[in-house]
This record gives sequence, structure tokens and C-alpha cells, in this order.
Amino acid sequence: MEWWQAAILGLVEGITEYLPVSSTGHLIIASSLMGLDEPEIKSSVDAFNIVIQGGAILAVLGLYRDRVFQMLRGLVGKSPAGRRLLINLVVAFLPAAALGVLLDDLIGSYLFTTVPVIAALALGGVYMIVLDRWQLRRHREHPEDETDSLAAMTVKQALFIGFMQCLAMWPGTSRSMMTITAGVLAGLKPKQAAEFSFLLGLPTLGGACLYKLAKNLKESHDAGVPNIFEVFGVASFAAGLIVATVSAALAVRWLVAFLNKHGLEAFGWYRIALAIVLGVLIATGVVSLGAEEPVAIAPDTVPAP
Repeated sequence: MEWWQAAILGLVEGITEYLPVSSTGHLIIASSLMGLDEPEIKSSVDAFNIVIQGGAILAVLGLYRDRVFQMLRGLVGKSPAGRRLLINLVVAFLPAAALGVLLDDLIGSYLFTTVPVIAALALGGVYMIVLDRWQLRRHREHPEDETDSLAAMTVKQALFIGFMQCLAMWPGTSRSMMTITAGVLAGLKPKQAAEFSFLLGLPTLGGACLYKLAKNLKESHDAGVPNIFEVFGVASFAAGLIVATVSAALAVRWLVAFLNKHGLEAFGWYRIALAIVLGVLIATGVVSLGAEEPVAIAPDTVPAP
């Protein structure tokens, strides 16, 4: 992989990781168009796409550093609001942390194929359109039911978001879509739902990165083959990570402003269009999911990518 290919993957990952549009679908297209879906390097490319999620983590750490410091103060008993937020994040993270490791191989073997991925993209689009229209009606009729502060979140709301996040282990679903819409269903306003989704991405994506990196290093050691750093080189990783960090920060800023004005429906239509485009590219042989053998990529997912 050339450094510029790594930079493009970093750009795609950074832009799509926190948008509810499925980073998996976009990375499939980008990797295939650059010829990075060859069987001999595909598993390494898949691992690379997971590891550069570290850029998305750095972006949120920078943008929401005040929230992070608030939680750290809560950890030592100096901020009750920070302690409540930290507890809610842990509660929301646990379901995915448990199921992710258990289902990793099964997901790669049975769900990362053409029909499941395209179905997830399209159905996710319909789901977001319906939810957005229902949520707007609910807001007009019962505005008092919405939680406008993360400090006012309950453990029950956090647990609901956590279980909904587990659905994002289905490739093409989108972790951001499930956590943001779950927050809306739980009674959060879109802005607060998005912020909680970003913060929840810290342990979720961090766990995915560490899990996938450790798995790749162990498998390469056991098999006596090069690991992802040896395959692609440090320069490629640096390029992908830096670009992913910058683009993720810009995407997060843009998403919050967009949700406040326009809601989720536009992303629903975009997902449907992406499903059609991906289906055509796969049917014409331009893009391949590598469905002939188990794979291990799901940038939309939780610690079992």
C-alpha cells in the first residue's frame, strides 16, 4: 500500500466513522477501486482499516476534551455530573464489549457478504427516514419528554443505547446510526444523542483497534507471516492516522450543526443511494467483498470488527 492510498482510506474512515452512513460500505468501495481487495493482502487491509480508527478516537478526544476531563474528575469524586456520564458510558459499552469478541469470527464468515451488507445499508436508510419523521412529530406534540442534557441521562437510557449499538456488528449497519437513533428513541435530542454517540465511540473504537491489532500481531506471529506494520510500513499508518484524525474532527463538527437544522432523513436517502451504487459495482465486478472466504472487517462495529 502506497502512502497516498493509506491517506485516502484515512480520509474515508475519518469522514464516515461518525456519520450515520456506514464506514464499511465506503471503505469497501475505496479499497476495491484502489486495487486493495486482492486476496493476498485483503486481511491486512481489513485490519488496517480498523486500526486507523485511532484517528477518529483522537478527533473526539480533542473536540470533547472538556467532557473527558469532566469524567476524569468524576472518577475521583470531584464532579457528580462527570461520574454519572462515565457510568452511563460504561453501561452502554458493556453489551457490545461482551458480544463483540464472541461474535467476531461468525460475523466475518456469514454476514460480510453482498446481500447482508447491501440490505443493512438500504434498511438502515428506510429506518432513519421513518424515525426522523416520527421524531419530528413527537417533538411537536411532546417537547417536554426530551432530555436536553447528558447529565440528565439515566442508566436505563444508556443501557438501551448499548444494546442498540450491538446491532451495528452487522456490517453495513453503522455504529453511529444505531447509537444516535437509539439516543433519539430513548428521549435525547439529536444533538445530545450525537454527542453521547461520539463519546461512546472512545471505548468502542478503542477496544476494536486494540483487539484487531492484537489479533493481527498474534496470528502473524503464530503463522510466521508479516504483520500489518511489516506489510504496509510505518509511513502508511502515519498517513492514514493523521488524515483520519483531521477529517473525523471536521465531520463531527459538521454533523452536529447539520443535525440541529436538518435531522436524520437526508442520511437515510444517502444510505439507500449508497446501497444501489454498491450493488451495481458488485454486480459489474468493480467491487468485491471477498465473500469466498471469511473476512474480518467491520469499521461500523464494536470490539469485534
